[in-house]
Amino acid sequence: MPKGFFQNPYETYDLLRTAGPVRRVSFVNWVDGWLVTRHADARRLLDDRRLLKNRAGVADLMPPHAAGAYASPLFDHMLNSDPPDHTRLRKLVTKAFTARAVARLRPRIEEIADALLDVVPAGETVDLLDGFAFPLPIIVICELLGVPAADRDQFRQWSRPLVAAASLAELAESTGGLSAYLRKLIAEKRAAPTQDVLSDLVHVSDDGDRLSPDELLNMAVLLLVAGFETTVNLIGNSVLALLRNPGQLKALRADPSLVPGAVEEFLRYEGPVHFATMRYTAEPVEAGGVEIPAGEFVLISLLAANRDPEKFPDPDRLDVTRPAAGHVAFGHGIHYCLGAPLARLEGAIALGRLLDRFGEIELAAEPADLRWRGSVLVHGLHRLPVRMS
Repeated sequence: MPKGFFQNPYETYDLLRTAGPVRRVSFVNWVDGWLVTRHADARRLLDDRRLLKNRAGVADLMPPHAAGAYASPLFDHMLNSDPPDHTRLRKLVTKAFTARAVARLRPRIEEIADALLDVVPAGETVDLLDGFAFPLPIIVICELLGVPAADRDQFRQWSRPLVAAASLAELAESTGGLSAYLRKLIAEKRAAPTQDVLSDLVHVSDDGDRLSPDELLNMAVLLLVAGFETTVNLIGNSVLALLRNPGQLKALRADPSLVPGAVEEFLRYEGPVHFATMRYTAEPVEAGGVEIPAGEFVLISLLAANRDPEKFPDPDRLDVTRPAAGHVAFGHGIHYCLGAPLARLEGAIALGRLLDRFGEIELAAEPADLRWRGSVLVHGLHRLPVRMS
């Protein structure tokens, strides 16, 4: 991929959708694979059972320099599994992670957001990610899992190498510390359950089927990382999009009832996840007019699919009133993000409270100086300096 790709991937994606919407590409220090850039192809392949996700298969196909990221058994979780294992795991976790349970969190999320905004110094330059977008979802997910407040900062430190470009040594240190901590916490929940999702997972069953100790550990890791990183970038990317489009910011201030629908547009316009998680072909698969051979990685760009003009007219224009249904920011098919309702709720509350609290929000840096994280998984900024009053 071209130099500077992560700073502005959309120019490359526009060219690829026309010249070759499914083509083989290489990434430095990562893998070779078939990059998918059209919405129709992405949506179909995300739900194609001939594309597999299990960790063992992915690890076998990884080149030596990249295989270390899949070496840890902590990655043997629901997101890296295929039916029937995936079906069983998702059925069990859904019992403890329902939409009704998420809806009951609204008052507490509002309380957390208000408390974080109470300490933002008006008129001073602050990093919105560090002061608001990061702590809000980490507090929420830790409370959901029953992680003591004193351990939240450590949880944040452990989680970052799991989704960012990290060395094998950093990854090993992170997974080792997180694994030991969660095993101890799970034992505590088994001995003395409390009102949280992790306690529910320890004791949940379906016709006598339960999560094994390793499955519990891996599920906790998945919920932690997925419930944290996605929302951080949803909030940060949304605020930046509004600051770059003052007319849309004005429209949202004028009619706060637009916020839930606007969250869908933010997910489409500048989503928090770049590529869907790793898939490979179990047999030859046709897409975009080409045949992808068996045993090849398929790299589905959610960002590219959500800016496809064949699906979304004038896709590079932010429109908070746009009916953005059909975006694939949370994936599609059997691996559709289980935490999507929570991310949507947190995003809407965060933006609503932020706009209600501060009448003026301005970018405290040159747009060209903002740096996007060089990650094939998450799509978000390193920092977002703003001034609010």
